[in-house]
Amino acid sequence: MKPLEGIRVIELATFIAAAAAGRFMADLGADVIKIETAKGDPLRYTAPSEGRPLNMYENTTWDLENGNKRCISIDIRKPGGREAFFKLLDTADVLITNWRVQALERAGLDYETLKKKYPKLVYAICTGYGQYGPDKDLPGFDFTAFFARGGYLDSLRQRGSVPMNVVPGIGDHNVGMNLAAGILAALYQAKTKGVGEKVETSLFESAIYNFGMMIQAANYDGIAKNYPIDVRESANPFNAAWKTADDRYIQTCMPDYNTYYKKFITVIGREDMAEDEDYFPVQNMQSNKLGPKLYDIVMEAIGKKTLEEWNKIFREADIPFAPAQNWMEIMHDPQAEANNCFYDMDYGNGSVKRLVRLPVKFEEMGNPDYKKGPFIGEQGKEILKELGYDDTGIDKLLNEGDIYIWEKK
Repeated sequence: MKPLEGIRVIELATFIAAAAAGRFMADLGADVIKIETAKGDPLRYTAPSEGRPLNMYENTTWDLENGNKRCISIDIRKPGGREAFFKLLDTADVLITNWRVQALERAGLDYETLKKKYPKLVYAICTGYGQYGPDKDLPGFDFTAFFARGGYLDSLRQRGSVPMNVVPGIGDHNVGMNLAAGILAALYQAKTKGVGEKVETSLFESAIYNFGMMIQAANYDGIAKNYPIDVRESANPFNAAWKTADDRYIQTCMPDYNTYYKKFITVIGREDMAEDEDYFPVQNMQSNKLGPKLYDIVMEAIGKKTLEEWNKIFREADIPFAPAQNWMEIMHDPQAEANNCFYDMDYGNGSVKRLVRLPVKFEEMGNPDYKKGPFIGEQGKEILKELGYDDTGIDKLLNEGDIYIWEKK
């Protein structure tokens, strides 16, 4: 028994963030029905930017965001399609959307309109910049609303350099799980108190929350206001990435410099500095302005051994560290394997591809089945029959273009 069995979710959304919330609920047993146009969600066609084949049958990105869902393709601008949509909504517990507010209002699908007819409905929406303010109607992707305006690109770059390269999905997945958390709380209220709710989050708001510690630190003069920084001049030089002899990087994290100083400086082969009061405690190091010099000392020491050698040394010394891994390494990381992070999808064409599972696990339920994401309108007929349509009515909708079903080739 899965916790959300019996719950129906209508997903009127494109791309990743809203879909990620729907995917989480589908994995928990909810009947998540994705609504698409006849052309399909633009996410179906992102293969060229990811270096994989543009193939409806083997679409790893689509499956990541839309596995375990059903799909119906409805043109809600047409009378028959609109009627079918609202019949479907009559059966729903949750509506998830990422449409812009003005588009929802034009379609009569905004929260204020729907809550009159569906007072118990959980109405969940994610946007780029939030639902209020001067930029609420701007198009928002995680590259722009999350990484750029949300503070990542300017704050986390090395001073004097261009911003880091970003890839799609990072901000979206963050937002999707935030939205899912809100949906589940509102759903509990709807089921226990009979009261619906509007749940909202955005890429921009999620980035602000993620940076909460440093944004709050910007109330004060000092560290936060100095970003972007040269890592050599950071307040704690032990929180840095170090280049090894084999041209790899290893990240250490010692938030409490004083706790780790003597052990770390000894482990890297500089026992002579363990009792040096110029560098310890941290107040001495900072007042003496020795951070850059200490950074250079550590970098030189780390550069004398390979990543494999430091991996062994740091593990034995219980130093908080991690190798900077690439995606190919992550795909076969034994720690990820042990925690069931992956699913090997057999696409039936001789191709088996490793897919990523959602990061939340349940002891009793175990890992959910992993069904491929649906084709455009794939379950349209079965969904309409559940709503009371007969074959004649369905054929009429198909012939008039109110619904669409992609034909497998």
